[in-house]
Amino acid sequence: MNHDLFRKAHDGSREIYAEYGVDTEAVLERLSAIPISMQCWQGDDVTGFEKAGELSDGGLMVTGDYPGKPRNADELRMDMEEAFSLIPGRHRINIHALYAEPGSKVERNELKPEHFSRWIDWAKEQGVGLDFNPSFFAHPMVREGFTLTSADEGVRRFWIEHGISCRKIGASMGMELGNPCITNFWIPDGYKDSPADRKGPRMRLTRSLDEIFSQKIDPECNRDSLESKLFGIGSESYVAGSHEFYLGYAIRNQKLLCLDSGHFHPTEDISDKISAILVHLDEILLHISRGVRWDSDHVVILTEEPIAIAREIVRGDFVSRVHIGLDYFDATINRVAAWVIGMRSMIKALLIALLEPSGLLRDLEAEGDLTARLALMEELKTLPFGSVWDRYCLRNDVPTGRTWLEEVKRYEKDVLSRRD
Repeated sequence: MNHDLFRKAHDGSREIYAEYGVDTEAVLERLSAIPISMQCWQGDDVTGFEKAGELSDGGLMVTGDYPGKPRNADELRMDMEEAFSLIPGRHRINIHALYAEPGSKVERNELKPEHFSRWIDWAKEQGVGLDFNPSFFAHPMVREGFTLTSADEGVRRFWIEHGISCRKIGASMGMELGNPCITNFWIPDGYKDSPADRKGPRMRLTRSLDEIFSQKIDPECNRDSLESKLFGIGSESYVAGSHEFYLGYAIRNQKLLCLDSGHFHPTEDISDKISAILVHLDEILLHISRGVRWDSDHVVILTEEPIAIAREIVRGDFVSRVHIGLDYFDATINRVAAWVIGMRSMIKALLIALLEPSGLLRDLEAEGDLTARLALMEELKTLPFGSVWDRYCLRNDVPTGRTWLEEVKRYEKDVLSRRD
C-alpha cells in the first residue's frame, strides 16, 4: 500500500472540493462522529444460542451455508472484532434477544439483564454501544404467525412479558455503557390471504404495546422504537404492524419510528419520509437493507438509495436525530466480508452526503435558479470522493481499496476454515 500516493490523491481532491466551499478535513471529523449499528445476526444466520440448528417456528429464511459459521457467542464476537478492524470509525452492535447467554434454558419472557452480561462486558472492552431487539419469531409461542396481536390471551401475555423484559435489558445496557440503547420492536403478525378483520389484531396490538411501554424508563438509558413492514413470507396480504399503524402510535406516544429500507414497496424510497416524520418526532431509527424484488435482506452496497438517505440526513441537519443501523443476512458469501461491505458502503454514502455543498444548493433553490441547482447536483456526482474515502481509511488505520479483502481471506484460512 503506497500511503504517499493516497495522500497526494487526497491533496488534489481537497483542492477540488475547496472550490465548492467544502473542507474535506472538517468533513472527515463530522463523519467520525456518526456511529452505525452493525447487526450481529449477519454473523450467524439469525440462529442465536437458544438451540442448535436452523430457525423454525416462524423464523427468518436465510439463504446459503458458507463455511465458517460461528459455533458460539465467543466466536461470533471474534468475527465482529475482525470486521471492525476493517471498518473505519467507531460504531455500535445490534443484538437480538435470542443471543442471550444464560448458561441454561431460560424462556424469552424470563430474560434478564444478567443473561447479556458477557455482551455488555465485551462492548465495554471494545468501546462500542449496544442496541437491542426483542425476538418475536422462531419460537413455539408464535402461534399461527401471531404474537402481540394474538386472540389467544396466553400467547399474547407471553409476548407482552417478553417485550417488558427486553426494555429492562436495553435500559441496563444503556446504563452500563453510558449511552442510550435503542430497543426496537418488530413483529411478524399477519395473514397470507386477505383477512375479514383488519381492525381486531391492530386493536390488540395497541393494547399490548400500551402495556409493554407502561413503565417509564430513563431515555438516557433506553429508547423505544417501532419497526413496520409492508409484507413478509406468510403475511403477503396483511401485516398488523404496518407503517401507518406504527407512525400513528409513535407520534401519539413519542416513540422512535424505525424505517427499514427493505420493508416498503420495491419502488418506494424511504429518504423522502425522513423529513416528513421528523416534523412530528424528535428522533427516528433507520435500518438500511437492500431489497431485491420481494426479498429485503441483501447486503448493503453503494446504490442510489443509501446515498439518497444519507443526503436527506445531512441536508436536513438530522445527524443527531437519526440513528442508523444495518439489517440484512446473507450466508452465500463470507459473513465477515458481508459486514465489511455493508458497513463501508453506508459510511461511503454518508461521506458523499457530507462532501456536498448543501448550503450552496439551498441558496440556488431559494433564488429560484433551479437550472443551476440541477446542473450542480449532476457535476457533484463525478467529484473525487474516493480519494477522500482513502484518506479516512488511512486516518483510522484500516485498509484502503480492496486490500481489506486480503485480510478477510487470511482470517478465513486461519480461523473460519478450522471450524466444524
